[in-house]
Amino acid sequence: MADHDPDLDLFSAFDDSSATLTPTEQAAASVPSKRKEAPASTAEDDRAPSPPVKKPLQQELQPEARLASTTLQVVEGKRIDATVIKDSDNPATSCGVVSTGTQQKNLISFSVYPPEYKIQAAAGAAGKNPAKTYPFTLDPFQQQAVDFIEAGESVLVSAHTSAGKTAVAEYAIAKSLRDKQRVIYTSPIKALSNQKYRDLEEEFGDVGLMTGDITINPSATCLIMTTEILRSMLYRGSEVMREVAWVIYDEIHYMRDKERGVVWEESIILLPHKVRFVFLSATIPNSKEFAGWICHIHHQPCHVVYTDYRPTPLQHYLFPAGGSGLHLVVDEKGKFREDNFQKAIATLAASADEATSELASYGSNTKRRKAQKTNPKKKVGSDVFRIVKLIMERQYDPVIIFSFSKRECESYALLMSKLDFNTEEEKQSVDQLFKNAMDSLSDDDRALPQVDSILPLLRRGIGIHHGGLLPILKEVIEILFSEGLLKCLFATETFSMGLNMPAKTVVFTNCRKYDGKGFRWITAGEYIQMSGRAGRRSLDARGIVIQMLSMQMEPQVAKDILYGQADPLVSTFHLGYNMLLNLMRVEDADPEYMIKQSFHQFQNEQAAPVLEEALERAKEEKGQIVIKNEEEVAQYYYLSRSLVRLKEEFLMIRNKPDHVVRFLNGGRLVKLYCPNSDDNSTKTEWDWGVIVNFTTKNAADSTSAAPDTIVHVLLNCVATNGTTMSNDATNGSTASELPTPAPLNMMGLSSSAYEMKICPVPLEMLDLVSSLRVYIPKDLRTVDSRQAVGKSVKEVLRRFPQGVPLLDPREDMDIQDEQFSRVIDKTIEAEKKLESLRFHRADDKETRFALYNLKIESEAKIRELERKITEAKSLVLRDDLRRRRRVLRRLEFVDTEGVIQRKGRTACEVSTTDELLVTEMIFTGQFNDLSVNDTVALLSCLINTEKKKDSDKPSQAESIEVPVRQLRETAQRIARVMQDAKITIDVDEYAGAFNTSLVDVVIAWCQGAKFSQICKMSDAFEGTIIRCLRRLEELLRQLTLAAHSIGDVELEKKFDEGGKKLKRDIVFAASLYL
Repeated sequence: MADHDPDLDLFSAFDDSSATLTPTEQAAASVPSKRKEAPASTAEDDRAPSPPVKKPLQQELQPEARLASTTLQVVEGKRIDATVIKDSDNPATSCGVVSTGTQQKNLISFSVYPPEYKIQAAAGAAGKNPAKTYPFTLDPFQQQAVDFIEAGESVLVSAHTSAGKTAVAEYAIAKSLRDKQRVIYTSPIKALSNQKYRDLEEEFGDVGLMTGDITINPSATCLIMTTEILRSMLYRGSEVMREVAWVIYDEIHYMRDKERGVVWEESIILLPHKVRFVFLSATIPNSKEFAGWICHIHHQPCHVVYTDYRPTPLQHYLFPAGGSGLHLVVDEKGKFREDNFQKAIATLAASADEATSELASYGSNTKRRKAQKTNPKKKVGSDVFRIVKLIMERQYDPVIIFSFSKRECESYALLMSKLDFNTEEEKQSVDQLFKNAMDSLSDDDRALPQVDSILPLLRRGIGIHHGGLLPILKEVIEILFSEGLLKCLFATETFSMGLNMPAKTVVFTNCRKYDGKGFRWITAGEYIQMSGRAGRRSLDARGIVIQMLSMQMEPQVAKDILYGQADPLVSTFHLGYNMLLNLMRVEDADPEYMIKQSFHQFQNEQAAPVLEEALERAKEEKGQIVIKNEEEVAQYYYLSRSLVRLKEEFLMIRNKPDHVVRFLNGGRLVKLYCPNSDDNSTKTEWDWGVIVNFTTKNAADSTSAAPDTIVHVLLNCVATNGTTMSNDATNGSTASELPTPAPLNMMGLSSSAYEMKICPVPLEMLDLVSSLRVYIPKDLRTVDSRQAVGKSVKEVLRRFPQGVPLLDPREDMDIQDEQFSRVIDKTIEAEKKLESLRFHRADDKETRFALYNLKIESEAKIRELERKITEAKSLVLRDDLRRRRRVLRRLEFVDTEGVIQRKGRTACEVSTTDELLVTEMIFTGQFNDLSVNDTVALLSCLINTEKKKDSDKPSQAESIEVPVRQLRETAQRIARVMQDAKITIDVDEYAGAFNTSLVDVVIAWCQGAKFSQICKMSDAFEGTIIRCLRRLEELLRQLTLAAHSIGDVELEKKFDEGGKKLKRDIVFAASLYL
């Protein structure tokens, strides 16, 4: 099927009130897959010849780009090499360009130079023998970057996925080979290193690989390695580094990773000044700041080449839960279509209202819980099925469906198991490739359930890719997908990390992810990165991105994800004991130097001038606030605040479930307490609402972050065509998430401007509880039924003009609590005192009170800015450094002069786990009397630090009980030393973090058990077990070197033998890329 006209919506026949799909209609029907794509322009056709690069004009650096007392020279230039495409949209449907890319081959470049550097225009490859030629004309951004590399200067290339950044890296490698210089190519993960090795080895030949797991041709001119290996080589003063002229950092935007980002910073800082850099990155808005940092620490120019150009433009669609169609919200020109967005939100709102009203109509908690549990997942699965079926019928495959849960990836894939997207010829190709890959495994490993169960899906053109899969299966799936033998792939976010696996369509089943601390919406940058997998260069005229909207998503959240900018590169630099000890071990190295050179310190210093300007403005604003008789206003203000605190204390006791739940009858009138700001000096005023029912969290839900008791309240709100709730009916809204309240005294009016809505609110937000109840219909799904309740409330208010009767907490609710009585007495006394003040009766009370509140806010803002300026001008992490040094001295890793001791040298070798703990265990002899198997099993506790689950099975090995107890006692002792050094740490949490759930698995594996047997001993995914065993082997390698460094031959042998026992069968099967 040919692609539609570029100005048309690809899904125009399936939008708004158009044709819909039946969820299970002809589910078993085989979808034809042998098709031809419409002819698309080739890379050569797309790329116009590049005009010569104009010499950029030097311009003065803006104040915010200054480096402390040093001035950097910044040169900027912009060039557009394509005609701007006229906007065919109606102006009413366009409201700005989204940062999802453009078809314009625009190039923005700027350069940062050290002070007094003599600026020369990059001559480029012209007049020279180019290191590499390409079979196509380079895009402007590629040519510009190549010219800088040929001139021997560092460059940051910032561009969208599939824009062609790899061509720039290849030129740097070719230049190094031509000039007989060494080059290092670093990548964030081992899998990507393996893939890059295969690609570059085919291209250049003289290529080696170093990942820790495997070393191939370490004397090669071009070395591929992970960033951790590079850092390790730098700390150890490897001879290789003396010969390196260029270092290429792929996916440099992963420097913002909270756990591993510091490794990028360390390695960049430690590299010699003579080294030149090529940084490849997704689009980052603060690329100039990053280039300034490189220039600052290495005293060399750094150029930035940035483009928004996306070779294959994207169309972004929304699929609202409960809807029947897709809505084009961002077209291929990057225009946001507000009208379509509002239609999608309106569909979502209608579904949300229906679901909430339906839930509210259930009579018992049991029925409600059943409805809450059984409805959402089935609905989402059905929607995914419909979308995939539609995509395949429209021939918009291959498609990647992103989900942030391994279990969901598998369950969605199984939903598709009746569909078939491959021809018989393609099935044979899948069989052959799969057989070839599995031939390297033993018969037992080939019979593993995961291997057995995935082949039928792969034969149908359906794949799964997540961290829980066997590594060899992940690689098979990657190869099958790249060969076009998989049409539909269900994957987690890791699939978007560097792997060059584009598709025609990308679908997001959800935009909520767990980040290690809690669940959150994905950022616009994460969305840009994953959606960038849509659209194959030279194959597709455009890529398609579909975001499934759930009832939990606020319209503004959806818009921010679609419309937002890429995430800036923010330093995650933090101190670690391994870093400090390695720096102390190296002559002339200094931890303070590392901190001063960090991107974290640089960003802080850059912020100082901006903060100082903000401080001056804040002081001017405060100076303009003039308040008549300020003393009496201040007295009234602070007494009012004390009343607010008393009220909160009152509500905290009154709203305890034991006190109030029995009064949450349907029909009871209540008012909400909704503070607007941190000091609670103002609040949102709601009219009376009516309780419909309430839900309580059962034991199974106790791990949820949602409030324990949710009250469903019928409230009078401003009408909106968006959903009124930020959460589903089982979760409470916060004050900021509730819809906008209708003005007071508007209850029961027949107006399209206001509507009665059922809103889930936490029990804690109940303020006034009336003794009166009104009748509520059994079915509140219709507008008329809800409006009838509003009229009943209006009648109550008419009958009680002096105020609706309230439940007395002591008389009616029978709350017998001494503290509660004291709070009530204090409140009465404070109210009397407040009413006695002269200011209470002043005509201009509201105006003067608001002015004083503004002054208080200004003073708080000034204090905060002053604190930030002090921080920006001082050494970041200075206090943390002092405390950590104190810990190292007290544990005798260094002496009083800071000279590293035997313990410190041992800890220098360990980077895979807690270096302090494992070193203390060595020096207290905790491994001396253990067998090899028990030693390895005990070390698994240091590797497996994932939060314990209820399903985790505790270790049954008696031989390990005492060592585990000693491990925890040692951890507690170290934690107490940290506490004494003023480091914030929870002793019990730290000691309890070491998980024993894989101890039995490790012992069985060391004893020679089959992988299928150890999988039955744990609920963990097979891929998770393999990852733990591989990390454990890496730790044992490090400990072997550590034992060797202190001359402990017995321990060295024990650790070495333990590592050898782990290295067998499928756990250490060779990569298919090698």
